[in-house]
Amino acid sequence: MDKIMGTSKVRLGVIGIGNMGTEHCRNILAGKCPEIELAAVADVRPERVEWARKELPAGVRVYDSGRELIRDQQCDAVLVAVPHYLHEQMTVQALSNGMHVMCEKPIAVEAAAAKRMIRAAETSGKTLALMFNQRTNSLYRAIKQILDSKEPGEIKRVNWIVTDWYRTQKYYDSGSWRATWAGEGGGVLLNQCPHQIDLLIWLCGMPKTVHAHCHEGKWHHIEVEDDVTAYLEFMNGATGVFIASTGDLPGTNRLEIDCEKGKIVCEDGKVLYTRLDENERELCFRSDDPWYRGHTKEEEVKTNGENPQHVGVLNAFAGHLLHGTPLIADAEDGLRALQLSNAIHYSGWTGKAVSVPVPQKSFHEELEKKIAGSHSRKTGDITYESDHSGTGSRR
Repeated sequence: MDKIMGTSKVRLGVIGIGNMGTEHCRNILAGKCPEIELAAVADVRPERVEWARKELPAGVRVYDSGRELIRDQQCDAVLVAVPHYLHEQMTVQALSNGMHVMCEKPIAVEAAAAKRMIRAAETSGKTLALMFNQRTNSLYRAIKQILDSKEPGEIKRVNWIVTDWYRTQKYYDSGSWRATWAGEGGGVLLNQCPHQIDLLIWLCGMPKTVHAHCHEGKWHHIEVEDDVTAYLEFMNGATGVFIASTGDLPGTNRLEIDCEKGKIVCEDGKVLYTRLDENERELCFRSDDPWYRGHTKEEEVKTNGENPQHVGVLNAFAGHLLHGTPLIADAEDGLRALQLSNAIHYSGWTGKAVSVPVPQKSFHEELEKKIAGSHSRKTGDITYESDHSGTGSRR
C-alpha cells in the first residue's frame, strides 16, 4: 500500500455532492474526521456547483465535473458518490491519476466492472476502499466476534428480514436516474441492500446458490425491484432467507442466526444470544426424549455502544493512508457483495436457482435487456439534507 507521506491530513475531494456527498462534506467540516481535509468537491449539476460555492469554506475548490477535479491533482484521495454506473469511470480515472479512492456502495452495477476497478487499483498501487459503514455498528461487530469464536458451532440457518427502509413515491421522483435500469441498475438490491448483503457475507460466508423472487414496481411506480425474497444455500449445508423491501411501513429489521449450540437474534437495537447446553447435532441422535427441549440460557450481549457509521469508515480510510492501519472494507469486499447481489437479480430475472457468482456474460446480457426497455424519469433532481448518524442505533 502506497502511504501518503509528509502530511498529517488526507486532502480529500468529494465527487458528487448529492444527498450522501453533501453529508460527507458536513461531517468533515464539522471536525468529525480530524485526519481529513475537505480539499475539493465536484458535481455536473450547475445548482449543486452554485450551492458549493456559496456554502462551503473559501479554501474548498469547486469543480463542475469529477474529471476536472481529478485532472487538477489537488487531492490525495477522492470519495466517489455519483450514480452507480459512474463508479467505475470515476474510480479508474482517480486511481490512474495517482489518487486513492473511497467508493460509495455499491462498488458498481456489474461484477465485471468491479473487477476492472480492482485491477486499476492493483496497477496503480493505490487504495480502493468501500463505504460499508454498517460494519462499524457495535451490534454487528459483537455478532461477528461470537461467530468467529466458534462457540455457537456451525451455522444451520440464517433469516434476515430487513424492510424498515420505507420510501414514498416522492423519494423515487427526486432524481431522474433513480429507480431505472439505465440510470441506477437496480432498486432495493443496489440502493438500500448492499450494506446488509455485505454483512450477511461478512458474518455467515458467501452462499453457494440463490433462488430469488424480485418484484419490480410492486409498491411504487418504478421499473426496478422494490420487494425481494431470496432463498440461500451455503457450502456447509446451512440455508437462509433474505427479505428486503421499501414498501413496508413500519417494516422490520430482524436478523436471526441459528447455530448448532445456540441462536443469535439482532433486533430493536440489541443482540440476544441463546446458548444450548450441548450441540444439537449430537443430542438429536442421542436423546431418548422425542420432544426434547433442553436447557437454554438467554442473555443480551453487551457491546461498547460505538456506532460511528460513515465517519468511522472515513477515519479508518485516513488512518490506513497515513499510518497503514486496517480499512473497514476493501474492494474485494465490494466485489463479493456485488456478486451476491448480481446472483439475486439474475435468479429473479430467470426464475431459476443459480450458483454464486453467476456468469458475467449471462448477467450482462440480461441486464442489457432491462436497460433496452428502460425510461428515464421525467423529474427534477432534488438534494435532501440527509443525516445517517443515527443509523443502526437503538430505537
